[in-house]
Amino acid sequence: MQTLCVVGDAAGAVVDELVAAIAEHHDGRIATVDYDDGDAVAGDVAVGDNAVDSEVSTDADGQFSLTSDGRWVGRGDDRSLVDLLDSLAPDYAYAVVAGASHHRLPTVVVGDTDPEPANVVANAPTADGVDIAALAARIDDFGPHVTLQTLIDRAAASPLAERSGAIATFTGRVRVKDSPDDDRTEQLAFEKYEGVAADRMAAISDELTDREGVFEVLMHHRVGVMGPGEDIVFVVVLAGHREAAFRTVEDGINRLKDEVPIFKKETTESEAFWLHERGC
Repeated sequence: MQTLCVVGDAAGAVVDELVAAIAEHHDGRIATVDYDDGDAVAGDVAVGDNAVDSEVSTDADGQFSLTSDGRWVGRGDDRSLVDLLDSLAPDYAYAVVAGASHHRLPTVVVGDTDPEPANVVANAPTADGVDIAALAARIDDFGPHVTLQTLIDRAAASPLAERSGAIATFTGRVRVKDSPDDDRTEQLAFEKYEGVAADRMAAISDELTDREGVFEVLMHHRVGVMGPGEDIVFVVVLAGHREAAFRTVEDGINRLKDEVPIFKKETTESEAFWLHERGC
């Protein structure tokens, strides 16, 4: 799912235009996520093919409702922005987030915002200064928000899925510590050689798919900064039988770690360091 965040005190003025421009230039369903700073319930969100406003007040920790035209509205503080986008990714090709950003997501700043977000792809003092058409045209060039479920759905849609009796997966995540006495890991940052890493992962996938009884091998490694418990890397294998699926998942993640040029910087409570410089 291609995702674009829009923040700043004039963000609301460009979101509808941006959604319309994306719909004009691209195929695929579009979701909007609207983070409202109102007083009704902390963490208000609205999700659907267009933004939805809701001012219902309640003592419940979460509210969910379906509108007459099939859009659903949710309120609550039990899911982060990434959690919400993870739930949307299998069903939507694009998402525009209004009023919130994440350090791994491309972000447009319109007007004033504090603090300045990471990963800014466009910055304008007013809504009139935003080139909506150019942003819509570029959205497919930004790194997509890929989830494990996205890859599972892609594997299950394979023409060879009718011959498959197994889908095996691996998810790598940010570990807080190896042992009880270790310093806590506060974040991991990943960088990769653009193009080279993707080509190498594609080559590994092709080589593993050539195995007898293996039909699809899908991999994705996220880049940027990730905090404790966040997902980092996914491997999904569609195979005829579980033995081939399990073996190929293990070989896939091992080869990805050994052969793909992705570099990891770890920040703990006491220090920060690149793991390849320590021979890790």
